[in-house]
Amino acid sequence: MDYRVIKENDVFLLTDREGNIPEHHPYGLGLYTKDTRFLSKWDLRINGEKPVLLSSDAAENYVATILLTNPHMEKNGEVVLWRESLEIERKRFIYDNALYETIKLKNYHPKPVRFEMSVHLDADFADMFIVRGFQSGEVGKRTGQMIGTRSLTFGYVGADGIRRSTEVIWDRPEKAVSEHGDITFDFALQHAEEQTVTFTIIPHVGEGEEKRLVPLAEALCRLKQSYDRWEEKTANMITDDQRLERLVRRGIIDLRVLMTDLGYGPFPVAGLPWFGVPFGRDSLIAALQLLPFNQEVAKGTLLTMARYQGKKEDPWRDEQPGKIMHEIRFGELANTNQIPFTPYYGTIDATPLFLVLLAEYVKWTGDFALVDQLREPIDAALAWIDQYGDRDGDLFVEYHQQSSKGIANQGWKDSGDSIVHQNGEYARSPIALVEVQGYVYHAKTALADIFDHLGETERARELRRQSEALKAKFEERFWMEDVQFYAIALDENKEQVKTVTSNPGHVLMSGMLADERAEAVVRTLLSAKMFSGYGIRTMGEGEAAYNPMSYHNGSVWPHDNSLILLGLSKMGKRLEAKAVIEGLIEAANYFEYDRLPELFCGYSRLAGKPVRYPVACSPQAWAAGTPLVFIQALLGLFPNALEKKIYLSPMLLDTMNVLRVENIPMGGGRLSLTVMRGPETFDVQIDENTTGWDVVIR
Repeated sequence: MDYRVIKENDVFLLTDREGNIPEHHPYGLGLYTKDTRFLSKWDLRINGEKPVLLSSDAAENYVATILLTNPHMEKNGEVVLWRESLEIERKRFIYDNALYETIKLKNYHPKPVRFEMSVHLDADFADMFIVRGFQSGEVGKRTGQMIGTRSLTFGYVGADGIRRSTEVIWDRPEKAVSEHGDITFDFALQHAEEQTVTFTIIPHVGEGEEKRLVPLAEALCRLKQSYDRWEEKTANMITDDQRLERLVRRGIIDLRVLMTDLGYGPFPVAGLPWFGVPFGRDSLIAALQLLPFNQEVAKGTLLTMARYQGKKEDPWRDEQPGKIMHEIRFGELANTNQIPFTPYYGTIDATPLFLVLLAEYVKWTGDFALVDQLREPIDAALAWIDQYGDRDGDLFVEYHQQSSKGIANQGWKDSGDSIVHQNGEYARSPIALVEVQGYVYHAKTALADIFDHLGETERARELRRQSEALKAKFEERFWMEDVQFYAIALDENKEQVKTVTSNPGHVLMSGMLADERAEAVVRTLLSAKMFSGYGIRTMGEGEAAYNPMSYHNGSVWPHDNSLILLGLSKMGKRLEAKAVIEGLIEAANYFEYDRLPELFCGYSRLAGKPVRYPVACSPQAWAAGTPLVFIQALLGLFPNALEKKIYLSPMLLDTMNVLRVENIPMGGGRLSLTVMRGPETFDVQIDENTTGWDVVIR
């Protein structure tokens, strides 16, 4: 990454590798909360000169450490400061909506040194959509700066009438401070002496009570404790394949940093830096990936999505009653209705995915109380699928953009060129996506089982009837006999969009496909046309729109592969699942911090190492969740609270001899198990089972 980012709850800091925020940087660096930039300049100087970068580490996500030194400095032929005399350490973290940064300076010169350290700050309070160049509009104005005792405050009043301010506090006497944001300190250090200055930067929204600032050491201790609690609640895995273990570990930590709570429990935001807000599809899929490790997140995600579920018909926001949101924003442009993200509902898959996550959560937990609590949102979501989703009564859920500032393609491949015919023409809406029909089938059949369990047999019977009708119609309209694969979509004329893509792979986990056609889908997905060696491509090589450098038309998305993996695992396709897992593990070796990115280019593994996509989010929630799906797929783990059974079909990668997973939360208890390589098969040892459910090994 050419940037460094840390986040905690709703605040994130995006800087260059030196830890600075240069003004007018093309990547929009800054300190953000509520979709507003509260720090647009943050520049460190020694005697007016830029320090030299030594190292820049953000491996921990929540604490960033940057090491610098001074350049050689002379004036009128005399040495002012010998090169590399100073070790300059910048250590920063965010806690309780405040940024803490300690700058430590140590003298390695054999003699005492004197120098001036300065920081230069500004706050433009720009809306994130303006920063990213996506939108212009009516905005507010700066209200000036106020200098206090060891403090400087920048003020702003928005077009939405909300007062915003950035308060900067420091803990040692300054030499000078100006309203322009220049703060200067004098330092005099003996040999080997070190001194520090700590800045605390607090973004304020509105005119509420004055914030009580948590002292530095206590804030860092509390932050670390919150990560310790996350690890205690989350299952742990140990294996002799260190690459896989590091990848899973990184995914768990990344998901923790992406957690936010709007008052209904923890849920993952989509990704950093630009999508650190609730996203229906992304948050739901990441919570689904997390189920084998942590189920509190699924509950928090479901409750949050239910809170913002559509209530009325509003074309400006593509909202209808019962629809699950796509994205919510909290900035000035959203508050003044200049953009429709308050929230915006232009997503076709979030509503069935909401029901899929609920059903799978119940299978893992047996928490039928949540079904009762969410009965109205469940009913509303099902009604939306049948009434608004299926706008013409053909049984297929389809999308059509109504908002003038909304999104045209409303599936997960939401770029404007992603739904394209084999002749290169873009499909016109209304569009029915292949994977969305699978999500609807999955949701209705799984809910039918839950309603049966609750004694609502008539409702269960009706949902199964609807599911079977959808299944038959789906096979009739989406199957392409000539290529033995499913179309990505049906266009406005109900014509197949025949381009070969990864989308039908998502349908495998629904159980909707007939066996022989599911086998055909698997063969295509693992063929050289689709499988790069590092992962399954979004579009097949040789298709008219195929482009390995594109966002959605030939790249490899880890989360896309993870949903396909769930289907492969359910089908018992061990060799195919292993190939996908091994390819993605190999790809991860080439990315920073053992982290799978949001996506990477789709070039063949035979051509060399994986090629980075230039603007991928990192960390990104459903990419971070992908290694967790590796573990579920390796275990073949699918519990069912309705039957009080835990189904296992374990395997190991060729690079593994043992896999131990501890404290898997399930049914109010815990499951720990070890899979070992035997002479001819894999041996399973149940180390702990406090669920009260039977383990069935298949």
